[in-house]
Amino acid sequence: MKNDILELLQENSKYTASDIATMLGLDIEAVKKDIAEMEKEQIICGYSVLINWDKTDKKDIVTALIEVRVTPQRGEGFDRVAERIYKFKEVKAVYLMSGGFDFTVIIEGKTMKEVALFVGQKLAPLESVLSTATHFVLKKYKDYGVIFEESKKDERMIISP
Repeated sequence: MKNDILELLQENSKYTASDIATMLGLDIEAVKKDIAEMEKEQIICGYSVLINWDKTDKKDIVTALIEVRVTPQRGEGFDRVAERIYKFKEVKAVYLMSGGFDFTVIIEGKTMKEVALFVGQKLAPLESVLSTATHFVLKKYKDYGVIFEESKKDERMIISP
């Protein structure tokens, strides 16, 4: 039951306890209790909205994914390095990865230069960081399950001989 509630909230965080109870055929008080418990246990860590900034007048957001290779600290592994990275206000997410690098760091800035300065002045100089590779997001097609632009229908006339 809790997983069903979580899936609905992940789909749309605006669903009310009443909405969820109706969709799942549950008692509203039971849904409210489950949500409160999951918030207390930090299973539900917050509620957010997904915005397509390209359709607003605030288009000056640059998103970058940075691959980071690090040397884990003795006795603390990657956790201490990750903590130092995620404390920067520019950092939106940090993921420990498998493969050719250790972390993916997602940051946002107003310009590519601002992102480059963050990498060069704050991230790369950290003692455990061995190397970084920055990739800028040029366009978002789908984010967290939401498609930003549907395929446009071809409305040209068909001309046949």
